[in-house]
Amino acid sequence: MRVLRELIRRPSALFGLIVVVLVLLAAIFAPWIAHFSPDDQLADGLSLEGAPLPPGGGHLFGTDTLGRDLFARVLFGARTSLIIGLVANGVAVAIGLLVGLLAGYLRGAAGNLLMRFTDLMMAFPALLLAIALAALLKPSLWIVAMVIALVNWVQVARIVYTETRGLVERDFIVAERSLGAGNGRIILLHILPHLMPTAIVWGTLGIATTVLLEATLSFLGIGVQPPQPSWGNIIFESQSYFQDAPWLVFIPGAIILATALSFNLIGDALRDILDPTQRGRL
Repeated sequence: MRVLRELIRRPSALFGLIVVVLVLLAAIFAPWIAHFSPDDQLADGLSLEGAPLPPGGGHLFGTDTLGRDLFARVLFGARTSLIIGLVANGVAVAIGLLVGLLAGYLRGAAGNLLMRFTDLMMAFPALLLAIALAALLKPSLWIVAMVIALVNWVQVARIVYTETRGLVERDFIVAERSLGAGNGRIILLHILPHLMPTAIVWGTLGIATTVLLEATLSFLGIGVQPPQPSWGNIIFESQSYFQDAPWLVFIPGAIILATALSFNLIGDALRDILDPTQRGRL
């Protein structure tokens, strides 16, 4: 509750929170909000010349190149993009937390091996690695989520490793060891709770990166495949109509931008609130 009160007190964080809640509600209640199925090619969805209809009338966001209601596709696309964002980022944070924690606590040869592997993964550009993995595997919602998770965990691992190295030298950890506490008890009861603020902050900030990466992969045609809508493949399908029907690109693009910005604003606020060194500056 303290964290929530602090978020509400910050205008930028409050704006981000409102946008995220609205997007989540729109995704959850998409079947009841949308008046059309996202896959229905409507008889009146195109003009007499076969062009998409502009926003207005019976179609709030207009229609796409196949006469499908764009508002419905954006709503259902939010489900796809957010599922991938939450699942992929959750897995990435879990992997990074595990690798960084073990490397920082074990140290020695095992810790060095884990961190050299992390450095090796960081040496590859994330987008190129994701493109390569997505091209090798058959693209689907869960495959795309796992691909994104496999390229996004390294930053979390590096941060957690640094924090864990500092924690294991603290007096309360040394005291626990002198009292005969086992490694499992020290990790679960004394180190992991100190790492949770970092995991929460990176979990929030990472959603924005994950949503953007999913949109990029879908835009390149190796993400979620049509007819299942996602914000990225909506833009991909409409890119050739950018000049004649700009709303097909601008609307989903603006929603991607607003969602990513909102998660970043919340993550920045959480970092300041949960970081003990920043509390005196609030």
